[in-house]
Amino acid sequence: MHVYSFEKLTVWQESIQLAIKTYKTTDLFPNEERFGLTSQMRRCSVSVSSNLAEGTSRLTKKDKAHFMTIAYSSAIELLNQAIISKELSFISETSFLEIRKDIESVTNKINALRNSFLTT
Repeated sequence: MHVYSFEKLTVWQESIQLAIKTYKTTDLFPNEERFGLTSQMRRCSVSVSSNLAEGTSRLTKKDKAHFMTIAYSSAIELLNQAIISKELSFISETSFLEIRKDIESVTNKINALRNSFLTT
């Protein structure tokens, strides 16, 4: 089976794990949040890996960098929603800090990847 270039990226692999963690975390949210924070957090967590994957298929470095920017923005959106979830006591401080650490790792790698497209 062919392995696509995005599947080899550590940042893509980490973003998949972040999405899985987000799904598991939001499973514990109140039912009335199913169409609120639960949906929002799941969509933006999936958006990170999806935009990384799509960006690798683009032809120009500028276009690749653009999709890395979108992936970065989705990760920051997820952080904002995790902060709100913590403030509403939907997630514990420990769970929040874990997600925040994962987002920091992913965003640092996305930023480095984006910069590599812009400087070469």
